[in-house]
Amino acid sequence: MGRNIITFARIIRTGIVNFMRNLWLAVAAMAIMIVTLTIVLFSIIVNATFNNTVTQITSRIDVSLYLKDSVTQAQTSKLIEQLRALPGVQHVTYLNKEQALQAYERQNAGNKQLVQAINETDNPLPATVHIKPDSLNQINQIRAFISKPSIVALQSNPANDGGDRRVAIDKITHATNILRRAGVGAVLVFATISVLIIFNTIQMAIFNRRDELQIMRLLGAGTWFIRGPFVVEAIIYGIFSAGISVLLINSVFVTASSSLQATSFGLLDISYSQSFFEHHFWSLLILQLALGILIGAASSVIATRRYLKFKTTKRQSKG
Repeated sequence: MGRNIITFARIIRTGIVNFMRNLWLAVAAMAIMIVTLTIVLFSIIVNATFNNTVTQITSRIDVSLYLKDSVTQAQTSKLIEQLRALPGVQHVTYLNKEQALQAYERQNAGNKQLVQAINETDNPLPATVHIKPDSLNQINQIRAFISKPSIVALQSNPANDGGDRRVAIDKITHATNILRRAGVGAVLVFATISVLIIFNTIQMAIFNRRDELQIMRLLGAGTWFIRGPFVVEAIIYGIFSAGISVLLINSVFVTASSSLQATSFGLLDISYSQSFFEHHFWSLLILQLALGILIGAASSVIATRRYLKFKTTKRQSKG
């Protein structure tokens, strides 16, 4: 056990020394990895921001039924019971004519002329039933029910189901899907480039130390004792790249916070993006570290495995 710990410590120390020795070779590999991890982080933040926008708009969508004045209380109660029994209905709210007028006055409290004009006449507002769906996918089912002739006969005006908001949500969802696919594509491209560059960097390091590695082989060094330092070196690439990518995003929010929040970017709520990043900072940092370590370790394992396999084949052919 103690011997294994000593061997592991030597591997770690050698990997750190190799990293310092090959620092200039690592710059290109780290630069591409930083770009890759920054794209990953940016995609996560933007996706969360768009999802929040969809949630906020969805929360304000409902279907409103405007009832005729001739509709009786019994008919209203039966209608509400039927609506509440529908699948996908979160809740149903009923406002009689007086309550509808009070709600109208509260919504237009800033427009005194409008409130005064409606108070000078008999209450023209109909009793209203507000239907809140569980999700946008349920609106079509609700619309189908309220389009039945027996239900239409109770209505004074066609039902309002927040069509404008639905169109806006469809656009946001479409934009989010496109961005998600573009982000995945960009991550795959840059991740592949990162693996190739790290692979070549490790290969160059192996080539520069080929005589030393050959001596270690002759002295009976194990496979992981030879491979380990290179894996540690590549893992260090990933750790530094992850830290820098998080710092880059953080610096954008910190140094440009006021200007970003004052600027409109369409569907992108910058203030929420910053809040999401701050509240999930440690989770995002851990994710970046895990991705950086995975890319670095996988690249170095492939590179060293190829070298060791080549050396073994070469010795066997000589024998």
